[in-house]
Amino acid sequence: MNVCPRCRRPIDDDEPYICCAGVELRWRCADCGKVSEGFAFPYGMCPHCKGKLSMLERGAIQDDQAMEAVRKAFEIELGGHAFYERAARDAQDEELRELFGRFAAMEREHMETLSKRYHAALPEPSADFQLDRAAIFAGVDRKPEDPANLFRIAIAFEQRAVDFFAREGERAPDGSVERELYRELAAEEREHVALLTTEYRRWQTGKAGIL
Repeated sequence: MNVCPRCRRPIDDDEPYICCAGVELRWRCADCGKVSEGFAFPYGMCPHCKGKLSMLERGAIQDDQAMEAVRKAFEIELGGHAFYERAARDAQDEELRELFGRFAAMEREHMETLSKRYHAALPEPSADFQLDRAAIFAGVDRKPEDPANLFRIAIAFEQRAVDFFAREGERAPDGSVERELYRELAAEEREHVALLTTEYRRWQTGKAGIL
């Protein structure tokens, strides 16, 4: 089995090869001006004030386009995981707490898969994540008194992830690593949209979920 010359981890011959090990980027918030360090943040938002982050500098990294695809994937997966964990804690309905807990575990598993595949350190989710961040990203009004709103936010930002990955995949060169990565991620998010939509409809009618 081949190994990565950078981090010495095994490389699966049938997987696109990207190594993100040890990559840490620096970001400045356009709103509060604070500088944050890390590979990715939920939805690309400032962890302090939810403002838009801009990259300050980048070292010499091979295949910047592929690395950007991996980083964007982590941004969205981090946001999804943080949202589901917070939704599970805040939901008043016991069934919803259990459901979003399962979705949080699903997102965590997906991030672990990305981490192993692309040799990227798995970022820790933010403990103070606010549901309003997911609502802003998804373009859905936040209505704390409406439990169905959690479903609508979740479905909306998963669909935005589908649209983003599909669009970027079309823009990437044929045969490139990032094109294959974007296609893979779009397919994964489509499955999430379908699963969430089914769970939402079953919850509305009082039926047991399929998870």
